[in-house]
Amino acid sequence: MKVTIQNKKGLEKDLKVFIDKKTISGQLEKKYNEIKKDVVIKGFRPGKVPTEIIKRQFGKAIYGEVIDEVLKETSTKALEENKIKPAGQPKIDLKSFGEGKDLEYIISVTELPNVEISSIKKIKVDEYVVKIDSKEIDKRIEQIAKNQNNFKDADENYYSKNGDLVVFDYKATVNGNNFKGNEGKNTQLILGKDLFIIGFDKQLIGVKKKENKKVKVNLPENFPEKELVNKKAIFECNITSVRINQETKINDDFAKTLGAKDLNNLKELISKQINDEYKNSLNMISKKQIINQIEKQKLDNLPNNLIEQEVKILSQGMKEDDLKKNKKSLEEQAKKRIKTGLILNAYGEKNNIKVTQEEINIEIQKQLRMMPGQEKIVREYYEKNPSAIDAIRGSIYEEKILNQIKKEASVNKKEISKNEAEKILKEENEKNAREEANLAKHSHVHDHNHDHENDEMKESKKALQTKKKPSIKAKPELKKTKSLKKVSKK
Repeated sequence: MKVTIQNKKGLEKDLKVFIDKKTISGQLEKKYNEIKKDVVIKGFRPGKVPTEIIKRQFGKAIYGEVIDEVLKETSTKALEENKIKPAGQPKIDLKSFGEGKDLEYIISVTELPNVEISSIKKIKVDEYVVKIDSKEIDKRIEQIAKNQNNFKDADENYYSKNGDLVVFDYKATVNGNNFKGNEGKNTQLILGKDLFIIGFDKQLIGVKKKENKKVKVNLPENFPEKELVNKKAIFECNITSVRINQETKINDDFAKTLGAKDLNNLKELISKQINDEYKNSLNMISKKQIINQIEKQKLDNLPNNLIEQEVKILSQGMKEDDLKKNKKSLEEQAKKRIKTGLILNAYGEKNNIKVTQEEINIEIQKQLRMMPGQEKIVREYYEKNPSAIDAIRGSIYEEKILNQIKKEASVNKKEISKNEAEKILKEENEKNAREEANLAKHSHVHDHNHDHENDEMKESKKALQTKKKPSIKAKPELKKTKSLKKVSKK
């Protein structure tokens, strides 16, 4: 194989690839020998069909398959040997081909620019630590204690009130008749919550232990026996006990019921819990600071084809007139996003940052836990949509890159109070809302045809509104077969 770089204009290159006919013939013979073992033609024993017969019947198809394989192998090798990383899909233009001929073709490719990442070490970032006041911790523990049920049996002469726990056995009838599931033992109701049948609780207020009470209610819409829905039922209730919710004492024993070693340990855990509630949001601010500084870094010669693709994503759903008006603004947004993605990618490659299958599985499991009852649907969605897996991989990859950048950055640690944290988050939310409104105004993402939008359009709008940069890929690699135009097998 002989490779010559013909044109060198900026990032756009043409590579002329020449492969002599002897090499092609050798590949063809190899392919004929491979298929000769399996081909079945009437009048010949398996594996004994002459090559000339195979050529006459399948020659064009076999030649096309061999050329596809040669193009795939040699084009990838040509790019790798010349250290060219394509931005987008390389195109192949066949100049000379055919049985008994040399193969000659041109690879037209736009190259990714060289990215300098040394300036990333100059990035400055704020890291917030929320100092939790002891009064705030005590207040949280008191709230937990208040919500803890600590029921104790009342004496036999005590009459139940709202908030008490009533325990009873019952037998129910409709029009004097029994029905399936009409009996219950040791049923427990906290009065006032109305969690059994609407109106049931009220009728148990004022009962005491060993009392018999008739409760009359209409059976609900979701009652299993559909023919009894909305029918009046009489519940004969035998009250076995009435329990009063005692105030929970906040001490070491209480702490142990919550999994802590003692009360001091519980306070430490609650302090961490409150801090963690702010940590993720405050970390997002820190990461946004990193992104904003990366966006300001200089990177010349962005690939035009990537800019065009990004503009298409940003302008989806936009009318032609609006596209013309906002073209310059969209191009600037596209350049900013591409530049950020390229810098992050280059940093990830240099630092050998990778995403494992285990990390992807953990993220999918998180999503399954967030959608109880729909696990099967979510799992099938990822199984059928490789692009969704790629999106998760890109998100994890980006997160790992930003975390690594933060480790190398100049970090300004700030200890703040809970009130200060809430103020910072409020200001950040207001700022984001203004930015989103401004982007929506200029990009017309508030188009009224929401019902007709596809998922890709919605995702690109969401990305635009949140100033999201282009998705970056874990372990970016040279595209192979899918990036090349296949030769016809005619």
